[in-house]
Amino acid sequence: MSDNLASRITGSELEVIKLLWRANDALPVTEIREQLQKSKGWEPATIKTLVSRLVAKGVVQQEKRNVFYYSPLISEQEYSAWATKDLITRLYNGSARNLVAALVHSDGLTKEDIEELQSMFKMEESNNR
Repeated sequence: MSDNLASRITGSELEVIKLLWRANDALPVTEIREQLQKSKGWEPATIKTLVSRLVAKGVVQQEKRNVFYYSPLISEQEYSAWATKDLITRLYNGSARNLVAALVHSDGLTKEDIEELQSMFKMEESNNR
């Protein structure tokens, strides 16, 4: 997988792959279609296009059984790491400190969030000693 994976997966494609992550098993195309029509109101052709794009991008696997089944080739954790790295690179010039500063200054962090982050930093610091 390339480092620019996060920027190549669109918001709609992400909804499809989230469905596959939640399923925790390969899903037949019919079930993908049913769930996304119900939850998103998307047309079958749209869903087919999104699934095909994810297969072409190498993040979803297609397996022929009696019908096609689909499963993710990347985990949610892998995607999250790539998306976070991409966000920091694109918006904050590669500086995680700038990201945190933006969150602090925009009231994006609660007092509890800050306390949790401080605790995480302290744990990491003691692990690195």
